[in-house]
Amino acid sequence: MSAPARPESIALLEKFVAALAARGLVTEQEIAERQASTDRASPEIGARMVARAWRDDEYRRLLLSNGAAAAEQMGVSMTGAPPLGVLEDRPGLHHLVVCTLCSCYPRAVLGYPPHWYKSFEYRARAVREPRAVLAEWGTVLPPATQIRVVDSTADYRWMVLPMRPAGTEGWSEDQLAAIVTRDVLVGVALPRLPVTAAAE
Repeated sequence: MSAPARPESIALLEKFVAALAARGLVTEQEIAERQASTDRASPEIGARMVARAWRDDEYRRLLLSNGAAAAEQMGVSMTGAPPLGVLEDRPGLHHLVVCTLCSCYPRAVLGYPPHWYKSFEYRARAVREPRAVLAEWGTVLPPATQIRVVDSTADYRWMVLPMRPAGTEGWSEDQLAAIVTRDVLVGVALPRLPVTAAAE
């Protein structure tokens, strides 16, 4: 968890907002609405995007060609957000998302980044030894599978479209979304069927 904002930082932010408002560039209501929108964002949004893409080929094509437009179709405002790219896993190829400089993350569709995503250890090791990092998460891929590490930046944010697990044919969008976690959406984990479903 991040440290509380210092009083001088809060005072500086208030002056900055007041200057923007004085010039008519933004209103306090617009800032409050943007903050509320950010606070509402969660990995459930990204999970629903994936679930819809698994069931709807047209939406899947949109998701892969223009992630922001696909998010807008789900009712997510992408105004002011960097472009959203979506990386499609397929047999023999797995994607892992990292921000090597800080903590760039598609907050509009995944919410706030977890603490480990921002850690220096993850940022360094994900690039240097991605297979070992994935194994520590319990994600053991076949040796022949290529792992492509993609850098999320201030200019372009990324999320993963994982492969749909076998055995989910006929599942509803809600059922599919339930197996897509935040960790799946950045590539450190794979969608896993509930034990009862996997046993059937």
